[in-house]
Amino acid sequence: MDVSKSTEWRQYLEQNSNSRRHAEKVGKIVPSGSSRSLLRHPPFPFFVNHAAGISSVDLDGNERLDFHNNYTTLIHGHGHPEIMAAVKEQLPKGTSYSAPVVQEARLVDLLTNRIGGVDQVVFNNSGSEAVMVALRIARAVTGKQLIGKFEGGYHGSSDFVMVGGHEIPDVDDPVKVSKPKPDMAGLPDAATDQVVLIKYNDVEAVKEAVAQYGDDMAAMIVEPIMFAGGVVPATPEFLQAIRDETARKGIIFICDEVVTLRQAVGGAQGYYGIDPDLTTMAKTIGGGFPVGAVGGKREFMKCLNDASDGGTVANLGTFSANPMSVTAGAVAMELLDEAAIAHINQLGDKARAGLQSIIQTHDVAAQVSGTGSLFQIHWTDTPITDARASMSGNPDQVLLNFIGMCNRGVQLSMRGNAALSTPMTEATIDTMLNAFDETVASMCAEGYC
Repeated sequence: MDVSKSTEWRQYLEQNSNSRRHAEKVGKIVPSGSSRSLLRHPPFPFFVNHAAGISSVDLDGNERLDFHNNYTTLIHGHGHPEIMAAVKEQLPKGTSYSAPVVQEARLVDLLTNRIGGVDQVVFNNSGSEAVMVALRIARAVTGKQLIGKFEGGYHGSSDFVMVGGHEIPDVDDPVKVSKPKPDMAGLPDAATDQVVLIKYNDVEAVKEAVAQYGDDMAAMIVEPIMFAGGVVPATPEFLQAIRDETARKGIIFICDEVVTLRQAVGGAQGYYGIDPDLTTMAKTIGGGFPVGAVGGKREFMKCLNDASDGGTVANLGTFSANPMSVTAGAVAMELLDEAAIAHINQLGDKARAGLQSIIQTHDVAAQVSGTGSLFQIHWTDTPITDARASMSGNPDQVLLNFIGMCNRGVQLSMRGNAALSTPMTEATIDTMLNAFDETVASMCAEGYC
C-alpha cells in the first residue's frame, strides 16, 4: 500500500506548499525540522501560524478544527478569554521569582479539594517531571527499586518509563508479564532491568506480576484511561486489582492522571472510585502553560519536606510553580467544573457514536475507542482492550486518514486520537464527522480500505 500515490497525499502537498518550504529550511538547523518528535509525520508537518478558540491557521492559510489540542492540554481551546485575562494581569508582576510564589496556593487548593486521593501537591514543569518525582518518592518510601508499568503506557520521557511502549507481545501471545524493550536508543540498561511490563486490563496479569516481583517492587504506575496506547479505558476490576495487590504488598500505587484528570471533577480516580497513593498531573492543570504536579497522601508526600523536616526527596526545577503557569492553571481548573465536563463528555459520546456509524456504513475494518472527551480511530477489527490490539492496526491507513482529515480542515493526532475542548459544540462534532465520512469514502474509492 503506497499512500504517496493517493489523491489525499497529492492534495496535502498542494495545500501546504509554504509549510513544505519551511520544513526544508528549518530542517537544516533543527533535526527533522521540529523539536517535538511526536509532531513529525510524512510527508512533512504543517506549521501553525496562529490559533484561537477551537481552530488553528497554518503558514498556507489552512484553517483546521483542533481535535488534537496539544495532546489534551488545551481543554478550553486556544486563548480562552478568562485565562488570557489572568495571564495578562500577572505578566507585568513577573514571570518567575527568586522566592516561593503566593500564586501556587490557589491551584493547590483547587486540586486538593476536588481529588480525593490528593492531600498535598508540589508543582514541576511537565508530566514527565511529575512521573520522575513520583517514582523517586516511591523508591525512597519503600527502599525498593523495581517499577511495574503496563504495556503501551506512556508516562513521559524520563528513562525508567521510556520502555514497554513498543515491541510488546502480539495480541494472541499468552504472556502476561515480561521484561520491556527500550522505546529508543540511549537508555541505560537499568531502564529495562528495573521495570516489569504487565498486560493492561488483565487482572490475572497484575496478580502474576506482584506474585513474581512484589517483594522488590517500589511502585506500580497506570493510566486509568491509557491514552497513547490506544485511548483504552480500564475496567473497574482491573484498577481494583491494582489497588488491592499493591496495598497487600506495600507497593506504591501511582495513578497517572496527566491526561485523564478531565474525565470527572475528581479525575478518573474519582470516576472509577479508586484510591491511589500518588497522583501525577499536568496538561489541563496549566491552562496551556508548561506544568506538572505530584499529589498524594500526606504519609507519602512528607518525604518532599525540607531535609530539616524529615524530607529525603527534593522537588527541583527553576520554573516549578512559576506564577504564569499556576495562575493560568487555577483559572482553567475553575472553568473545568461539573457542567463543563458534562458538556465535553456528551460531545465525546456523540463523536464516538457518529464515527462508529460511519465505519459501519462504509463497512471497513475499523473501530473507535475512548470514553468521556477522548477518542481514537483504529484501523483494525480486533477489539481494543489493550495496547496489543491498538498496535495491530494498519499504519498506512492511520496515516492516510490523518492526512485526509487535515485536507478537510480537521486535525486529529497522527495516531488518530483526539481530545475535545469546552468551546466545541455539536456543530463542531458534525463537521468532524463529515470530514471523516468523506475521507473514508476517498480512501475506499482508491482501494486503501
